Amino acid sequence: MFFFSAFFAVIASSGSLANLPIIAFEDGYTHLFGDHNLVIHRDGKSVHLSLDERTGSGFVSHDLYLHGYFSASIKLPSDYTAGVLVAFYLSNGDMFQKNHDEIDFEFLGNIRGKDWRVQTNVYGNGSTNTGREERCGLWFDPAEDFHQYSILWTDSKIIFLVDDVPIREVKRTESMGGDFPSKPMTLYATIWDASDWATNGGKYRVNYKYAPFVAEFSDLVLHGCAVDPIEHVTKCDSSAQDSEAVPSGITPVQRTKMGNFRLKHMTYSYCYDTVRYKVPPPECVIKPQEAERLRKFDPVTFGNGRRHRGKRHHRSRGSQEETTSSF
Repeated sequence: MFFFSAFFAVIASSGSLANLPIIAFEDGYTHLFGDHNLVIHRDGKSVHLSLDERTGSGFVSHDLYLHGYFSASIKLPSDYTAGVLVAFYLSNGDMFQKNHDEIDFEFLGNIRGKDWRVQTNVYGNGSTNTGREERCGLWFDPAEDFHQYSILWTDSKIIFLVDDVPIREVKRTESMGGDFPSKPMTLYATIWDASDWATNGGKYRVNYKYAPFVAEFSDLVLHGCAVDPIEHVTKCDSSAQDSEAVPSGITPVQRTKMGNFRLKHMTYSYCYDTVRYKVPPPECVIKPQEAERLRKFDPVTFGNGRRHRGKRHHRSRGSQEETTSSF
């Protein structure tokens, strides 16, 4: 955490992370699965992941990280994308199969004429059964052009950003206990067939007549505290600094934008899911107006399982909804 004091000062003063170094694919990542469905372009700085009838595809970071800023500009597949799932996420499921941590962007495809939906997940210490999922729409078509999707992770909070607009902030609270992600994680990007649940709870499946489905990744940023995979010792500077001096990471202007975004575009929050929770999880702050607005979106629980991690699957749970509003 101390390593990022100067880094967070930049965030607080400028509200932008555009000046962080962009790395070539081979400098930070390696092929995870999918054979020839992963193709490197633009002198090694852009990657295409595709899904066809044979397989999906994915890549993974070389290093484990304990906290940091992780970002990619992503252009999602267009046209009919029901059942298709594109994920950009941190996880240590390969190391901690029973108590893993995870921080996700999940992009859920849709039938023609309906928008992609974005789901964010935060799991700590294997807390997938509790789940802290939110879902939202976007103020643009993510299949028309590249947009930046970023995860900022510290020992006290997690912030999801789209084009430098924070769309969700998760603060570590005492009530969460060990459910806040706190172990080193690896960064992944995947595309795969999630027909069983991704679109209307599995009502609409992948139609391979429209394959290949191609997700494009560029402007890759890995700005984190790398961790030795054997000793779990951080490789970054841990010189003594006052952690209380670390700014919040969200400027006043950004916080206003986040509030506007959530008012217009959030369509599901686990805090308001009365089907899953008779009593909301203890960290939830219930806002009556927000509860009333979200009530029209009926939650759908997708069931148990595992989402795709190479050859493994993990299935998130959340709500099913559509959104047509603009930011």
